[in-house]
Formats: sequence, structure tokens, C-alpha cells
Amino acid sequence: MKEDLATLDDTAWGAASDVVPKFISPSDPAAQWTGAHKGPAFFAYSDNYLIDVKFGVIVDVEASRSIRQAEVGAARTMIERTEERFGLKPERLVGDTAYGAAPMLNWLVEEKGIAPHIPVFDKSKRDDGTFSRSDFRYDPTSDVYHCPGGKRLGTSGTVHEGKTLLYRASKLDCDVCPLKPQCCPKEPSRKIPRDIHEHARDVARSFAGTKGFETSRRERKKIEMRFAHLKRILKLGRLRLRGPRGAQDEFVLAAAQNLRRLASLVARPPPARALCIA
Repeated sequence: MKEDLATLDDTAWGAASDVVPKFISPSDPAAQWTGAHKGPAFFAYSDNYLIDVKFGVIVDVEASRSIRQAEVGAARTMIERTEERFGLKPERLVGDTAYGAAPMLNWLVEEKGIAPHIPVFDKSKRDDGTFSRSDFRYDPTSDVYHCPGGKRLGTSGTVHEGKTLLYRASKLDCDVCPLKPQCCPKEPSRKIPRDIHEHARDVARSFAGTKGFETSRRERKKIEMRFAHLKRILKLGRLRLRGPRGAQDEFVLAAAQNLRRLASLVARPPPARALCIA
């Protein structure tokens, strides 16, 4: 129990988010109370795989708490560990929107040089009929936004909450603009938030819809079969060992499903040969 409590300060087991869980298991405090599968909530761990999409081989395994921030941290751990141990570095990373947060995309693009084939996690779309951020054009040369009416929105350079720059329009421009009812009907002027890692998000958006991105989406569907195999065949819907170390040990042992995959890749029958009778 002392070992389990000590791990709560690790990013994978508690420090990834400052949100207090609704319930804490008295027998396994690192387990996460989750209802992610839209059914009855339960205490769980997440099995994170780093998988080669060409051959479907599991390259690394990392257990974590079942929250998005911890799973993203596990992905970074596996990528760095795989590069350090095996000298393997992916050209692209395929994942779902959970990995499309700005800090993760910035780490991939700016620090690791890995192409993110990941949908961007973005909540800027408005549903009240007014202009969304995507309706404003950003000019990286001048570091300004241009509104649909052609006016400029500049920033003071102040970073808010450690992650956001605000670009503001002039009140004088907004007061006489005929598009104000569609832009900022309840505010004196329009302001646009921009993440400090927005460049990396733009890089990720540039891949969406490309041939390579669509190929990655199809390959990811095949990879999901590894997790289906865990539950249906290996019966890993319920862990037998308790605590973070127990979860890690079980997930590593379950990755022995690699043997089944390797057998199918290596032990293939020889190609059929044609015979001729003279």
C-alpha cells in the first residue's frame, strides 16, 4: 500500500491532472474511477500500446491511469523509451483526438520532428451563429488576425493562463462594422484566443484529408484489433494483480500476443509453384 500511495505523485498515476477523482478506491488508490465506455463506472487502468502500423507488432507497453492526460504522458514515455532502447523513431504518429491537445502536438512537431496524423483537439467552433475562430485568417508574417470584414486583430504579447494569447480588434472598427451582429453582438469588440502552440496545431491540421492521413486512419482500425484480442481471447477485461506495478506487469505479459503476430509473419507457407509435364 505504501508503494501504491507513493506512485500517486507520478504523472502516470495522479500528477497528470489536478482534478480530484469523484471516488477513490481504498484498496487501490491509483486506479481511476471511469465511465469511459458509456456503461456503469468502475475502477480501471489504461493499457497503452505503441504499435508498428505496418506489421501490427507491439513495440512498447505502458500502463497508466484512465484519464486523457496520463495516457498522453504514457505515449511520450513510450516514444522516448523506444528511441533510446532500440534506436526506433517513427516518421508519423497515428492516434485519436485524445492525443490532439496543443502541448502534445507541439512536442511531436517541434521537439521530435514526428508528423502527427492526429485529429486536432479543438473547441473553438461556435454554435450560436456567430463567427468562429476559423473564420478569421491568421497572418504569421505580421502576427495578426484578419476578420471577415478585413480589419486587423493584434496582440499585446501577454500570455494568459500560461498558454493563450489574445488578439483584439479595435472598438472603433467594431462599432461601425456591419458584421458586428454576426461577430460580437454582446461585446464591444471581438477577441480571438490563440494557443502558444498553435503552429503545431496548424501542422497537424495540414495533414487532415491527405492521402497519407487517410491511410493512417485505415491502419489504425486494424491496430484496434490488438485491444479486441486482449478482451475477447486473453480475457483481460479484469486485472488479477493490484496496484500500478501489478497493472504494468499484466499489460506487459499480455503483449505476448506479439508471438501470435510474429508467427503469422514469419511462418508463412512458401509460394505455390507451377509444374509442367512434358
